[in-house]
Amino acid sequence: MVLLPAFPFDSRMWDGVRTSLDHVTLDLDGHGRTPDLTALAHDVLARMDVLGLERVVVGGCSMGGYVAMAVLREAPERVAGLVLADTRFTADGPEARANRLAMADRVLAEGVGWVPDAVLPGLLGPAPAPEVVARVRELILGRAAAEVAWAQRAMAARPDSRDVLAAADVPALVLVGGEDALTPPAVARELADVLPRADYVELPGVGHLTPVEAPEAFAAAVREWWQRVEPAVARR
Repeated sequence: MVLLPAFPFDSRMWDGVRTSLDHVTLDLDGHGRTPDLTALAHDVLARMDVLGLERVVVGGCSMGGYVAMAVLREAPERVAGLVLADTRFTADGPEARANRLAMADRVLAEGVGWVPDAVLPGLLGPAPAPEVVARVRELILGRAAAEVAWAQRAMAARPDSRDVLAAADVPALVLVGGEDALTPPAVARELADVLPRADYVELPGVGHLTPVEAPEAFAAAVREWWQRVEPAVARR
């Protein structure tokens, strides 16, 4: 299982599930290239080659889910399953796209110091633990402005993935926080409905960063799903 981080984080956002899941985590950094999530999909595939991983379950939270969809688009034969957490398959509309580009411009002009206060209310549930808030703030402030801006521009340019997902004949798990304000449960259920072989899990009281805010519940849901579907995957 390869797990890909949300915006604007790196692979450390998966620290809470490292002892619970058998997985590889990768950082996503496209700075210096054309803002296109396909570039990150190629990075994932190249890293799989280095690790000798021919076929994997690709998972991602939020932006990581977008990259997982890009991997599926580029090399469906290398995807054995999907774990899509707090993400959506649709492209951005005009307003969302404009907001992303405006944030990219501001980050390049002012740095990332203002970003935590701007995004934290939408990332976490209604009563996050103080240590979770502190950790999320720390991770955001550790990101380079150029990386944050690149990611926003790449997400603004991403295509709709409905057709790619509808053709994916692999088991999938769609997870969402019950209090996710950015990709709420209704969006996650629509995503699950598009996938031919999807299970849906909602984690109550949790916001947009399910593996950060509720790592034990997140890992338990993934383990239970994988124990059920792995025998069928192994036979294919």
